Amino acid sequence: MPFRGRLWLLVAWLAVLALLGGFVVHRLRISTDLRSFMPSPTTPDQRLLMEQVGEGPGSRLLLLAITGPSEAQLGTLSQQLAAALHKDERYSQVLNGSFDLTALDPALLPYRYLLSPTLDSATFDAPFLRDQLEQRLDDLSSPGASLLKGLLPRDPTLEVLKLAERWAPAKSPELREGVWFSAQGEALLVVQTRAAGFDPDAQANAIDGIRQAFDALPDHAGATLSFSGPGYFSVVAATQTRGQAEWIGRVSTVGFIVLLLLAYRSVGSLLLSALPIASAALAGIAALVLLFPQVHGITLAFGFTLLGVAQEYPIRVLSHRRAGEDAVQSVRDLWPLLLTAIASACIAYLAFYASGVSGLRQLAVFTITGLLVAGFSTRYLLPHLLPARVRDVAPMPWLVAARRTVDALPRPRWIPLVVALATVLMLGLAQGPFWQNDLAALTPLPHELLQRDAHLRDALGAPDVRYLLILEAPTEQGVLALSERIEPEVTALVARHAVDAVELPSRYLPSEAVQRARQQKLPSREALEQALAEAQQGLPFQHGLFAPFLDDVETARSLPLLTPERFAASPLGQRLAAMLVERDGRWLGLGTLSGVHDVAALQQLAHASGGAVRLLDLKDAAESLVVDYRARILRALLAATVLLVVAISVALRSLRRAWHVLAPMTLATFLVLAVERVAGVEISLFHLVALILAAGLGLHYALFFERDTGDAAEQRRTLHATLVCVLSALLVFGMLAWSSIPVLRAIGLTVSLGVAFHFCLSIVMAPHARKD
Repeated sequence: MPFRGRLWLLVAWLAVLALLGGFVVHRLRISTDLRSFMPSPTTPDQRLLMEQVGEGPGSRLLLLAITGPSEAQLGTLSQQLAAALHKDERYSQVLNGSFDLTALDPALLPYRYLLSPTLDSATFDAPFLRDQLEQRLDDLSSPGASLLKGLLPRDPTLEVLKLAERWAPAKSPELREGVWFSAQGEALLVVQTRAAGFDPDAQANAIDGIRQAFDALPDHAGATLSFSGPGYFSVVAATQTRGQAEWIGRVSTVGFIVLLLLAYRSVGSLLLSALPIASAALAGIAALVLLFPQVHGITLAFGFTLLGVAQEYPIRVLSHRRAGEDAVQSVRDLWPLLLTAIASACIAYLAFYASGVSGLRQLAVFTITGLLVAGFSTRYLLPHLLPARVRDVAPMPWLVAARRTVDALPRPRWIPLVVALATVLMLGLAQGPFWQNDLAALTPLPHELLQRDAHLRDALGAPDVRYLLILEAPTEQGVLALSERIEPEVTALVARHAVDAVELPSRYLPSEAVQRARQQKLPSREALEQALAEAQQGLPFQHGLFAPFLDDVETARSLPLLTPERFAASPLGQRLAAMLVERDGRWLGLGTLSGVHDVAALQQLAHASGGAVRLLDLKDAAESLVVDYRARILRALLAATVLLVVAISVALRSLRRAWHVLAPMTLATFLVLAVERVAGVEISLFHLVALILAAGLGLHYALFFERDTGDAAEQRRTLHATLVCVLSALLVFGMLAWSSIPVLRAIGLTVSLGVAFHFCLSIVMAPHARKD
């Protein structure tokens, strides 16, 4: 193609890429909900697990600790920070141990007589009121008198304080300076976010808001604020993973560029060879934008990794060019084999789409679209842009020597059998579980951070993140009634130290039946005035002081019963809403547990309920979900393997040639598994993804080594292209293998081993090269 034509083609290609880039930037919406990469739950427990991990109250809790020079300063900072966060819509509840009248909306204050358990065992008669007023006189001489003076006229029986005590965590830290303190002298707070715990971006925004509020406090100098909790962990994990991935990506990109410059000694060829990869990435993202309302960030991260297979297409073109030969003709000769490689990789990645998992389906669309665009642009566009003059790699002395060494390698027929036998023996002798079902083992969080979380969780009495008590009934009111019915048994379990604390839905809102019974026990205004006058005789309270009390009781007598929907208007309504869930026409109540010491006792409580109550182990539910997920992927991989065998056999038109391609790939894949198992590695879902990628790379090696042109120079070019591909893959994934992030390390180690084994077995099991 003349220079002017090449220039116009380049401009047109770049213009299309610019248009695609603009479209992607305008339409791309990134999602960070990690549940997109989990399979659809199939059991009630799995559905609850997915909801609780993302939306449950335990996942929304942020545990805060303030350290500083003096307790007085810490107490002030705790109060000021809590007051600031109460005004922020990002937080549904803020607790620091201080009494807070805003815990109940002022409009709901008359409901305190329906919410408090006082009327379950007492009546507002003269003897009861006399006893309460005498207690208030004693209270007025205590240090808390200033708080009581404002509350006394409206609430002489202190129902608001009783509710505040009832709604406070059952196991609370020591109260000093009016707020919670740990044994280490830290001021403690618990903040519940409105954002889902499984949304790292939203949690990061909530954490930033707390930091900004703390930094804006006038006396925060010298004090330090620290965080813990699931939301904070998701932010730390995402930040660490992104940071290491970006650092490794930058270093490996520089290394890849240096490698290509050394291999081809042409800056122009290097820049042009990047166009198919750029086209692949942009086309893949555009396909996602068109097919999905949101694109998951992990899809892009893993997608760019899996798209590394496509970098081999221009590498093959550059290495196989002959001096004096037109690039178009060179690619035309390679195309049948290159097309087979592209189709085979797409078939392998179809396993992701067949998994039925939203995130993996996005990954399949991205990688398959990218591979097709990279392959066809390498075939039909790139050759017309490559310079006419090229340096043929075949005569290079080191390559001649390397090819001679490869040709001299023995290739006995028993090599596959020996490798297969060794693989079976290693798998059989490996110790420990084969599969890694515990996702917590893949966390990138440092051990000291987890220890600190355990310390804060214990000090604050925060809910256990593993167990839930599930109450089931046909209606919301049925759940609340069931909750009230088992409260005595739960209290007995706490007294026996089977569990430190249990939080039931009825702790916040009684059933309508209980509310109605309490409402009916409220006396008329005349009767209450008479009882109050009798109770006040001889006591130094001013006449008419308790008029607000009389007004509230009269109002409460005619109030409509409080429903969960009405209660949602209060800050604690969000907490209750998270504990009442409708599922398939029935209602579930979620009782959170703190400090579980006797699981059998809780299971016995559930068994005695006749199925209305059950104990959910979220860890077991998570492991069952992982098992289902893996089984689905393995079934998809099996189907993809069958399709791959058929596709390779048809493309090569020979079972013998197909054997030379598929056998090294299969043996190398199982050999990677065997080596990792002998090393004590438990195979996770991430290892499976990495194995698919390694198999895609290895398939290319075997395909091109199997190609027998009868031309020794062409076989040297094949070796050159394969060596460049192998070294580039080892450069990228070898660095990942040294990462401190378990997920990145699993992918890097698996792909690096796979590339090495695939390369070696592809050489050893390929037919003998013909000599010059």
